[in-house]
Amino acid sequence: MTRIVYVNGAYKRYEEAAVHVEDRGFQFADAIYEVIEVLDGRLVDATRHLARLARSLRELRIPAPMSDAALMLIIDQVIRRNRVRYGIVYMQVTRGAGPRDFALPPAGTPPTLVVLARSQRKGWSAVLAETGIGVKTIPENRWGRCDIKTVMLLPAVLAKDEARENGAKEAWFVDAQGNVTEGASSNAWIVTADGTLVTHPLDPQILPGVTRATVMDAAKLEGLKIEERAFSKAEALRSREAFVTSATNIVMPVVTIDGVPVGDGKPGPLAHRLRLRFHHVAEISAG
Repeated sequence: MTRIVYVNGAYKRYEEAAVHVEDRGFQFADAIYEVIEVLDGRLVDATRHLARLARSLRELRIPAPMSDAALMLIIDQVIRRNRVRYGIVYMQVTRGAGPRDFALPPAGTPPTLVVLARSQRKGWSAVLAETGIGVKTIPENRWGRCDIKTVMLLPAVLAKDEARENGAKEAWFVDAQGNVTEGASSNAWIVTADGTLVTHPLDPQILPGVTRATVMDAAKLEGLKIEERAFSKAEALRSREAFVTSATNIVMPVVTIDGVPVGDGKPGPLAHRLRLRFHHVAEISAG
């Protein structure tokens, strides 16, 4: 379990860690976050995660709480103090605290920074990948800037809950044109009959997934063909295989969509191949 949390300049016991009651992240979801995999005490793709965090801050005009170098020192301390070997680091930056007002606070308002680390059972996702997961499709109902990693996650929370109620592990959002955009907490992929990998192009409809980018690197090294384009639920159901990518799932095979088997209803070979290749291609910190 989490023992120590960094909050605004101090390392606090988990049960004592707190932010101001009028923090804008709490009241307005005026905040962004990142999740980084910890592998044997080392960070996976930290450079890309910190670059995305910086982009999210710029897009929302939230000042960076500190330099990347200083943040990396804090992340290292949080990992060490929580004795995390395998798990995740979670970072959240809000616009700060002040009297509740829709107008942005005065310039110079210090942002809030929270960093925590949590252990996960080694290899848990590999076990899940042996059988794969089901996904439930949900009509797209999110705001128009899904490319910014904000904490405004209520649509994803409700979608995940609906998926769970229908025996699925993940939800896929489907836009007004009938195309799959992305998962509630992952990027969505299919493999066509000729072995082409297809995933939605980077635009405001989807998050520019760090794991997505590294999987694309791995696929190119493997000589696989990739198409960044929209695909429909109907095309997904005709696909040879499907999978999702995220920092926690890495590459997770999808074996059913709305209860209908994908391919032969078993994890596909390309998802397995990319999963095995992933950590050989990803940036791993020195530890």
